Formats: sequence, structure tokens, C-alpha cells
Amino acid sequence: MIKMSEQLSFKLPIKVAHERDAFFVSEANKNAVATLEDPETWPQGKMILLGPKACGKSHLLEIWLSENKAQKIDPLRDFHQPNAGANIIVDNLQKLAGISPAETRLFHLHNHLQFTGGKLLMASNMAVRQAGFGLPDLLSRLEGTSCAKIDRPDDALLHAVLLKAFMDRQLSPPPAVLAYIVKNIDRSFDAVSNIVAQLDVQSMSIGRPITRAMAASILA
Repeated sequence: MIKMSEQLSFKLPIKVAHERDAFFVSEANKNAVATLEDPETWPQGKMILLGPKACGKSHLLEIWLSENKAQKIDPLRDFHQPNAGANIIVDNLQKLAGISPAETRLFHLHNHLQFTGGKLLMASNMAVRQAGFGLPDLLSRLEGTSCAKIDRPDDALLHAVLLKAFMDRQLSPPPAVLAYIVKNIDRSFDAVSNIVAQLDVQSMSIGRPITRAMAASILA
């Protein structure tokens, strides 16, 4: 059995866990989770999940997709309109802004679901007005969509996201290293992703387990 402080010396594939039991609920995201669990209360049957990069939005979308028999659509690509009453998710909403074909597809998707029923769950890391959508009719529909927000992480959520990021990479640093990182890292989900990726590379390059000294050198 491999101990928490030990790691394999060869590269293992990154396997991101998207199951519900791999998602940690804290004060920072509990309201968003509750909103997604009750789609029948969504105004006009649609919702935007809003939060900073790497905060777990895509994980929540995957959970919602599975539990609501939903379909994932990418308006950046060509797609066929879903069946009447379908439940749809659109991730990375901000990436569609300014791309005319994608905006047009999303506009038609809104209209299709409005007339046929179903639910539309979108996720974005910035407010709709900031993203720069150019199609006026689409912008008005997006601005009229309610938002479920994930706030900046508290210590409990930051620790959970950090632990999950390591586990996704098949890494198991000792608890003291996790505690040190949580205490000294920038309070953002993006910072967690960055330091885990850097520690993974450094550990592999020298063939040694992750240590507090490694974390300190990166954070410095």
C-alpha cells in the first residue's frame, strides 16, 4: 500500500473525478448547489452558474447533466437542435462572446427551449455584460437569466479543491504540505490549479515526493 507521503515515480494520467461525492459543499458554494438541485424554480427554465475559474463549475455541470439526463451542447461547433423538453448544459459561456456563429446558435437554442420546454444551465467565469456579447437579442436574454454564484473560497473549500486537484493527478502529498499551501496561497481556485500543476512537474523532474520546501519555493 502506498502511504500518503509516497508517490509513484512514473507519470500517471490525470483523471478528473466528476461524481457528486467528489464535490465538496461549503459556505462558498452551498447556495449555488441548492439552486441547481431545484431547477423547477428557475425563472424561464434557465440559469447561469457564475464563479471564478477552476471553482468547480464544470464539476457541478457534470453532476447536473448526470442527475437530470441532460445533453451538453457546444455552440462553438455545429449542432442540431435538441428534442422538445430537453435539459441542456452549456459550459464556458464567456468563450462564445464575440463569435457570431456561436452567438447565433445560442440565441436559437434559447428560443427553441423557450417554445418547447426543458431547462438550460450555463456556466461562466464572468458576468454577461463583461464578456462582450455582440448579438443584442442574445445579450438581452442572457442578462435576463438568473445567476447562481460561487463565491471566493473559504479555507474548507480551498483545502477540498486542493486535495481533489492532487488526487486527480494521482498525487498524495502529506497533510502538512496541504495545510502549508492553504495558509500561504492566493485565495483563488486558479492559484490552486497552478501550484498543483507546478508541483507535479517539479516532483516528476527530480523523482522525489512533493515536500513543503517544494511548495515554499513555488509560492515564494
